[in-house]
Amino acid sequence: MSFEQSLILVLLALLIGGGVLIFFLSQKLNKTSLENRKAAELLNQLEQKTDSLRLESLESKLNPHLFKNILNSIQSHAYQTYFALDKLANVLDYILYESRQKYVSPKEEIDFALNLIEINKIKLSPLFELSVKTKIQDNDPLYRSKILAPLISIDLIENAFKHADLQSGDSFIRIILELKEGVFSILVSNKVTGKPTLHKANSGLGAETLDQRLNILYKGRYTLDRFKEGEVFLAQLKIDLNGKGA
Repeated sequence: MSFEQSLILVLLALLIGGGVLIFFLSQKLNKTSLENRKAAELLNQLEQKTDSLRLESLESKLNPHLFKNILNSIQSHAYQTYFALDKLANVLDYILYESRQKYVSPKEEIDFALNLIEINKIKLSPLFELSVKTKIQDNDPLYRSKILAPLISIDLIENAFKHADLQSGDSFIRIILELKEGVFSILVSNKVTGKPTLHKANSGLGAETLDQRLNILYKGRYTLDRFKEGEVFLAQLKIDLNGKGA
């Protein structure tokens, strides 16, 4: 066998060996890629389950906290109990039934917020200024769609009644609920009391729960601003509901 023939055989052997090596490497790479995809899918499933468990935990803390605050309001003004209980019945229906759903309609949440405000009104002096406005586009297709997380308006409303001087004649609370072009918003402003606020063990639970729920459900689709201008505290929540379904 000539030198040229031997060289050709060696080159052929190298080519065949290289081809076999490339084939096995390709198979291993495909297997590794498949395992990575499966791992990514498993991680995504675990993250969804974790978020779901976190929401259940947050909501289990939220509902008893809200119920206790409502009962305290009614107890402190027994002479208006009949009216308050009528509103309480609507609020309890919402808490016990509607809030168990992952999403409710903006209409249902706004009706709930208005009932909650009516219950809190029994704590106000006759001279106290309470302004509540709703700006709703009835023809907005999202108005009656199951697209909004329930009980999302509680914290902003309750904080206003908690931190305002409810017996002062020059104090006020102003609340605007709005649905415009698929964006749900609530703006709450109140004159802050000059009296020191008593901080309880569970103080701040509602604000913390709201922040966590919003981050889980509407990450990148909401803004929540809280700030003080002089003696006025303002809180505004906006949620872009476009494309968010039940």
